[in-house]
Amino acid sequence: MAETEGTIVELADLLRHPEDLDKISFLKSEFTRKKAAIDGQLKIGLKDQLEVTQNGMNSISDGQRTVNQIKEEMMKIDKLCAEAQNLIRDFPDINLVSQVHRNFTQVEAMKANIESFDGRLKDLEQLLREDDQDMENQPNLLNIHHGLTQLRDIRDDAMDQIKRASDTSLESHLQDYFTRLDDVIEWFDDHVGTACMNLIPLVQADNKGMIVRLALIIEEEEKSDKKVQALQDAQREYKDLASRFKSMTSGPKKLRGYKEKFLKAIEFYAQPQFDKAEERFLEEPDKLANIMKWYFNDLYVVKVGMANLMPKKWRIFRTYTDIYHRMMHHWLIKHIDNPELSPPHMLSIIGWSEKYYSKMTKLGWDMTALQPHVLDSREAELIREYRQLIVKSVEEWMDRMFFADKKSFTARAPDSLDTDAHGYFRTKTLGDMWRMLKEQTIVAGSSNRTDVAEGVFDAMFRALKSRQNTWQNMIDAESQKYKQPSHDSAEGLQVFQDWLVAIANDQIACIDDNEDSDQLGYLTRFHRDLAHLVSPSYLSRTATPSLDALRDGFVDLGTHCITTFVSLIFTIDFRSTVSDFFTPKWYQEYAMKRITTTFDDYIADYCKVLHHSLLDILIEELADELLVHYLSSVRNKGAKFRRSDPFTEKFKDDVLTAFEFFQNLGIKPELAGLVTVDFAAIKQKWRVVDKMVRLLEADKASVVVVYEDFKREYWDLQMGWVEAVLRARDDFDRAMLSGVKAKAGEMYVDRGVETIMSKVK
Repeated sequence: MAETEGTIVELADLLRHPEDLDKISFLKSEFTRKKAAIDGQLKIGLKDQLEVTQNGMNSISDGQRTVNQIKEEMMKIDKLCAEAQNLIRDFPDINLVSQVHRNFTQVEAMKANIESFDGRLKDLEQLLREDDQDMENQPNLLNIHHGLTQLRDIRDDAMDQIKRASDTSLESHLQDYFTRLDDVIEWFDDHVGTACMNLIPLVQADNKGMIVRLALIIEEEEKSDKKVQALQDAQREYKDLASRFKSMTSGPKKLRGYKEKFLKAIEFYAQPQFDKAEERFLEEPDKLANIMKWYFNDLYVVKVGMANLMPKKWRIFRTYTDIYHRMMHHWLIKHIDNPELSPPHMLSIIGWSEKYYSKMTKLGWDMTALQPHVLDSREAELIREYRQLIVKSVEEWMDRMFFADKKSFTARAPDSLDTDAHGYFRTKTLGDMWRMLKEQTIVAGSSNRTDVAEGVFDAMFRALKSRQNTWQNMIDAESQKYKQPSHDSAEGLQVFQDWLVAIANDQIACIDDNEDSDQLGYLTRFHRDLAHLVSPSYLSRTATPSLDALRDGFVDLGTHCITTFVSLIFTIDFRSTVSDFFTPKWYQEYAMKRITTTFDDYIADYCKVLHHSLLDILIEELADELLVHYLSSVRNKGAKFRRSDPFTEKFKDDVLTAFEFFQNLGIKPELAGLVTVDFAAIKQKWRVVDKMVRLLEADKASVVVVYEDFKREYWDLQMGWVEAVLRARDDFDRAMLSGVKAKAGEMYVDRGVETIMSKVK
């Protein structure tokens, strides 16, 4: 049933539109061709498998017959030995003398071997030291191996004899005597391992002698291991009979596994290259074929330069190919199973399969001989996933809509903005963008595959985040133009400000949820649409963090628009007004009143077209920016506070004017229900002006104390600004400043939440 449903889904993917019916004949012939190819491969595979199975069964039968023959022959020998004892009259005495002689000979040989053991071991150590100086050639490798094999046999025989003796008190002493041999064996194994790890470079360097020496050692050890394995099997099955034959109790006693280590070294050599390829692949997925050149070069080197130097029975080219192919398979499967794999990487892997088998064919390998399939025959599935994972239409739509916005934004085109049902300014493409995302979400959901849907949503998250960043960069670039002295300050300013309001409103529309009236923002609706199309793990690990990041991005961009809006007011409207603060002209004019009147005009103009939640932010930004500019005006050219001037009263008048404006905003009829001004918070921030006045009016002896109090309340108070305030006093002297700086060096103030003074430089 599940297979039938899967087939129906695949047909639905292929035949989405009426015009696709014309493809039926082509699809039929294509499927017929593929079916014939698969049937052919299955027949070949079945034939090969039957041959392998039959050969295996024949080998088992032959082996069983051989074992039975050996068993019969050994029983005959045992019978003949028993009969021979009865034919010879004095056989027991002769046998005893023979055993005594044999034992004496063995003891004499063992004594000679033990006495010469240390000297022979030193000779091998000298040979190893010589090879240490020439690791690329290791001319003594065969001699060392031969000597070590003899010493190993001596040790194994001695330990075997001591274990079988009635008195084993000398066993620990004997083990200590042979301890150095293990160190030399480890030294020798390092040399062999180094050679095994550098086989490919040795072939490339045409160092045939080294390769042949290594092959001879590995082959000899392989024979030794087979002998040991056969002996262990015989002793396990015919323990009593085997113990009576010296030939079955002498020689190597343990498997050394050099052949297995040799094969493992092939993997160890290739693995770092796979790791390096992975790093490059993650950076440049489109260059996978170039990244993997080493893979085919290695196999070519083995085929051309190594195969004739190794024992034929090893089939070294086949061995290398099997190991490399298995590692390639694991490497690719690891990537395609990675849920975070990007579309470019997926596409690269899909295209790699065909290139891989093409190159392997040139090396002489048929596709059927390389098992398992390098991608587990998942190309069709991966292609379908990739086609929907990319969602080219999403990127094209996003690019097209943003290009239209950018063109209108930079050109300040008239009638380029829209208004929504509430009369708020909005850009024209926001609704279209979310409708497009909704349509593509439906398309992704129709595949009934969470991996497809998750890939689509990944692309959408990236596109939305990119849109936020690009908008912010464009806003910064355009606002910077108005800060240039040569720029006509009035040109396109109002349209630019309207755009800032519209963009800010767009961000609120994306996240503004009113559950009481069931009016949800675009982002929440998008979240609901995707939640049932993805896996729970994707929802918790990827979707929810991405949506939270987007929500924060919308808030940040909306706030940035309002901040830029306010900054432009001070840059354009108050450029000359702010520069008069704290100069002689300040006492004669009502600059603060002019500023608040301008604020009032802006709020009146935009209160109906700016989202009500942003209106509070606008007022807060106006209050903060005014306070920052007011405090920073102490650096104005000509700013000076004389004891004889009524600057204290003037400060009080400015602050009261500002307070009156912000306090009355909440009671204005046109703003009723639109703003919730937190006048207490504004008033609290403006208390810093009193601190500044105290710093100005304090006598010289009290300045340090006033500064200390100021610093403890405002930990981020900047010394540069304090110095500017002190220099604006008509009685300033260096001693006053030195005292303040000395106190600043002595004080330790706990860092807390940033205050308004962090913005005053």
